[in-house]
Amino acid sequence: MAWTRDQMAERAAKELRDGFYVNLGIGIPTLVANFIPAGMDVQLQSENGMLGMGPFPFEGEEDADLINAGKQTITELATTSYFSSADSFGMIRGGHIDLAILGAMEVTERGDLANWMIPGKMVKGMGGAMDLVAGVKRVVVVMEHTAKGQPKLLHHCTLPLTGTAVVDLVITDLAVFSIDKGSSGGMTLIELADGVTLDEVKANTEANFKVAADLKTKAA
Repeated sequence: MAWTRDQMAERAAKELRDGFYVNLGIGIPTLVANFIPAGMDVQLQSENGMLGMGPFPFEGEEDADLINAGKQTITELATTSYFSSADSFGMIRGGHIDLAILGAMEVTERGDLANWMIPGKMVKGMGGAMDLVAGVKRVVVVMEHTAKGQPKLLHHCTLPLTGTAVVDLVITDLAVFSIDKGSSGGMTLIELADGVTLDEVKANTEANFKVAADLKTKAA
């Protein structure tokens, strides 16, 4: 077994804290908005100039003028505010965003991240990824553990880098890893997805990792 995309997003939502300003990347991270705990005050920020994004709209209630940075239709809240993209990046570069939850193509054992380009393929562009990993206080990656049967947790990235030693936590469909970005740190397996074994994780991971003494074997 392995976690579904929704279960991965739900696990990522456990990293949210009351009062956080949070940026959600394209893909699985956008689903995190559906799992914000009731009563928790979290402000979702988008690079295109919106603070206080609501959940995705119901079918038939979409407003084409309300979109996130990935051009998905979203909803607004009573507390929503709008501003220029330049101001939005000023918030990011100025260190005012507490947490970024991003997708990835590759992550290394030291926290290097590649998430914006596959050579030879059409991509939407770099977006705000490089600014986010450089300016945000904490970076969580949510991604599939493998791509076409090949590991995505590696010794070294093979794709163009978004940032070096920038990832703090990786959540895949198989497991959760913390990353100590210090010179003597590295990657530590801290949680297994429901029904997933340690051997299964080892077989699908190139990166070196330690196993936490208090390894969780199912979602809390």
